[in-house]
Amino acid sequence: MQPSPSSPAPGAQAGPELAQQQALLRGLEAAWHRQGCRFQHYETHISWIYVLDQLAYKFKKALRFDVLDYGTLAARRHCCEEEVRLNRRLAPSLYLGVSAVTGGGEPTLDGDGPALEYAVRMRTFPQQALWSARLDAGLLEPDEIDALAVLLARFHAEAARAAPDAPSGGADAIGALGRGDLATVDSLLTGRTHRAQLARLARWHAERIADAQRFERRRADGHVRECHGDLHSGNILSWEGRVDVFDGIEFNDELRWTDVVADLAFIVMDLRFHGRDDLAARLLQGYLAASDDYAGLPLLAFYQARRALVRCKVLLLAAAEAGPGEGAAARASAGRYLALAARTRPRRGALVLMHGYSGSGKSYCAARLAAALGAIHIRSDIERKRLHGLAPTAHRAAPGGQGIYDDAAGRATYARLLQLARAIGAAGLDVVVDAAHLHRWQRQPFQALARELGLAFVIVDVRADDALLRERLRLRALGPPDASDAGTEVLDYQYATHEPLTAAERRHALPLDGAAADLPARIGALAATVRARRRPAPALPAP
Repeated sequence: MQPSPSSPAPGAQAGPELAQQQALLRGLEAAWHRQGCRFQHYETHISWIYVLDQLAYKFKKALRFDVLDYGTLAARRHCCEEEVRLNRRLAPSLYLGVSAVTGGGEPTLDGDGPALEYAVRMRTFPQQALWSARLDAGLLEPDEIDALAVLLARFHAEAARAAPDAPSGGADAIGALGRGDLATVDSLLTGRTHRAQLARLARWHAERIADAQRFERRRADGHVRECHGDLHSGNILSWEGRVDVFDGIEFNDELRWTDVVADLAFIVMDLRFHGRDDLAARLLQGYLAASDDYAGLPLLAFYQARRALVRCKVLLLAAAEAGPGEGAAARASAGRYLALAARTRPRRGALVLMHGYSGSGKSYCAARLAAALGAIHIRSDIERKRLHGLAPTAHRAAPGGQGIYDDAAGRATYARLLQLARAIGAAGLDVVVDAAHLHRWQRQPFQALARELGLAFVIVDVRADDALLRERLRLRALGPPDASDAGTEVLDYQYATHEPLTAAERRHALPLDGAAADLPARIGALAATVRARRRPAPALPAP
């Protein structure tokens, strides 16, 4: 097994140090063989990884690309140290430190003498723990997605912020990176279909970058941070009861200092690439609930397309290094990423209003409908408490129309829901607005918003009889904490003040029996109806 390809990757500059590395690592392998030490070897276009019994060592190839420089021993040492520093933020138990290869006649790790090479020292983990493997095997579970959503939201909240006048995250920097990726992919692509996709993608990319103020506002508001930078499924694992994210970018500040939504977009895109739109929507839902960064949604499609293009580029570079069989597989995957990038753009989604009394099952139905649609579920009970600085399950029960449920609080809550629905709908995502919507003033602004954004508008009218409503509210009060504080007093207040759907509203309404024995099937059919009402997405601009 040779510790290098027969030639450097396309676009790389390799000096004599690369050959010296090869010789040194062959000597290290020979020493391990003599010692009876068993190991496995993996290679990327910029690294060699040796996996021993309990430890793994990652060596950086002595290469220079336009985005990285591993050309000198000092540069490789610095990047090894940076990799450990940065990745301990998300995977502290995996990254153990930096090791040196020493020795003259027989190379060894962390022995006496001057350092001849450096490597990142890590704990080993089973390859089947990687999310890429778990996705391929159909094993990735919703609770793993939920854990990642919370982990990323906390990581982004704590990450260092870029200065408001820093170049990173601005339209000029993002545009330059995108044009570089497009040029690299263009130089490696074959096939008329792929070139047409790339040309359309380049046109769309240029049009989005032209809206420079959108990017500048995100940076000025503190959303450009020291992120992971390479957040795809091959760099995430579930192991020992937790989710870890590793192998973040250390070699290029510009690729790491980015908008947090660009970081999130990578794994959202990759889940979609693996055919798991449901998990992508669940991750986005959980992240937004934890981070409250709905303002980043208008850039989500743009960054998903950018990240798909990056994966396409990496795979094309790998294909250029690989043998015929592996190269063909890498090129096929690259083509799929390019196709995903070309079709990832905001579409005209649907705005779904839940309607019904407390206890009717609105939130149960809304959550399942959102999952079936891949929609974002926003809930008045949660947003009301967020506005008052309360945790979602904080108990603040009050008679109808009083406390945090008085008219002023209600209007503020619905204004907040409308604001979020606008951000979600403008991003081309379906949104399910989970609130009682028992008054016309609560419903009409959403219908107007759907008309403005060209969204399908649907009212899901959830019904249940009075006895069941009261029984459910009684049981809710006895159960575990819930975001809803509604009791029977609130129900009586709703009965006394509600305004039925108008004739015009009923044309958009779909009834749903909240007590039906086959409720999941009915929700599935409802989702199909909503999908059918969506309007066609705008076409990508012609090249």
